[in-house]
Amino acid sequence: MVLFKQRPHQVSTWEISEMAIEALWSNKLRSGLTMLGVIIGISSTIGISSIGQGVQKSTADSIRGLGTDVLQVMAGAAQSGGISQGQGSLTTLNWEDAKAIAEQAPGATVVSAFLQRNTQVVYGEKNTSTTVYGTDLSYSQARNTFPKSGRFFDDEELKSAASVAVIAPTVQKNLFPANVDPIGTKIRIQGEIYEVIGVMEVKGSQGPQDRDDAVYIPLTSMSARIVGNNSLMGISINGIYIKGRDESQLEIVKFQVANILRLRHNIDTPEDDDFKITNQADILKTFDTIFGLLTTLIIAIAGISLVVGGIGIANIMLVSVVERTREIGIRKALGATDRAILTQFLTESVIISVVGGSIGIILGIGITFVSATAFKFAFLVSGNAIAIGFGLSTAVGLLAGVIPAKNAAKLDPIVALRSD
Repeated sequence: MVLFKQRPHQVSTWEISEMAIEALWSNKLRSGLTMLGVIIGISSTIGISSIGQGVQKSTADSIRGLGTDVLQVMAGAAQSGGISQGQGSLTTLNWEDAKAIAEQAPGATVVSAFLQRNTQVVYGEKNTSTTVYGTDLSYSQARNTFPKSGRFFDDEELKSAASVAVIAPTVQKNLFPANVDPIGTKIRIQGEIYEVIGVMEVKGSQGPQDRDDAVYIPLTSMSARIVGNNSLMGISINGIYIKGRDESQLEIVKFQVANILRLRHNIDTPEDDDFKITNQADILKTFDTIFGLLTTLIIAIAGISLVVGGIGIANIMLVSVVERTREIGIRKALGATDRAILTQFLTESVIISVVGGSIGIILGIGITFVSATAFKFAFLVSGNAIAIGFGLSTAVGLLAGVIPAKNAAKLDPIVALRSD
């Protein structure tokens, strides 16, 4: 008697994919819930990295717009109950210091002194809390910000402590109706009446600080009418902006400025400095480094969702193997090979991850667009995040499906057919 051994039925890749899609479609709710972890992980990764890059670019552009060839000298920090009140809270700098730097520091091309206070500004029945800057004539050049309409105050107005003001766009928006031209109107600052002579151009935000939320008045007027404090050496100021010829010369300028101030303030060692000099370019580098680290950390946290998603896929696929034991037995009895069963379950797992990853990518881009529109920062989509996210979703599917697929492939067809 001749025994014929049944030849295993060779199933094509297309047939396996078709069966995998059919199996997933017949359990739509379960498949959708399984995808959820991957969707959350991928969308979080892309959304957070893209939003981070957009905010970082907008802030960096804002800092560059104000000039990276600028030094900022701040007065010392006052102490109250052992707590520092912040740089500029002591009156250790005065206007004469700024004039001395302008005359004696060869590397300084523009020098501007400023005095600032947070206060209420009133127009009619409206009021807004903003920062009022008392400045000199060089402020616009030092900060690379100029009036878009009207003008800045002139030398005569500075010398006479004139009651004139230049407002920034946010103040205009908060105080004036859209159809009202603020030029020529009167505003009140701490009870003092000032005539608006100009509106500054839009500069945007620098980190959490809105550069467009400000009012500029002559330094002399600020000192006499708003602050009311003069030092023995002249008008006290909070700080000085110093512009160098270019960014590469800032360290030389910083050295020159430090020596001038130490001589004027009778300071022998750097440890006794009653001022602090900050390099704007260094601020930008520090910001980029910190923001990059924070973004990486948040992405790593978001990546935990992918691990959770992978565990979810593995659990559902293991349950699926148990539920479909009889189906697997029938297919094996009809000639399906262990390889075909293994491939089908792996394919199901990968399809769940790839589809979930694709939805997550779309959702992540959507979240980025909505956030950029709502909070007004640059809309950037991280190509690397998309590539990494899609690659991770595929890898998660493969890894999560290996054990369930192997379990399915190893089932004995006779035992499988006897199962309920």
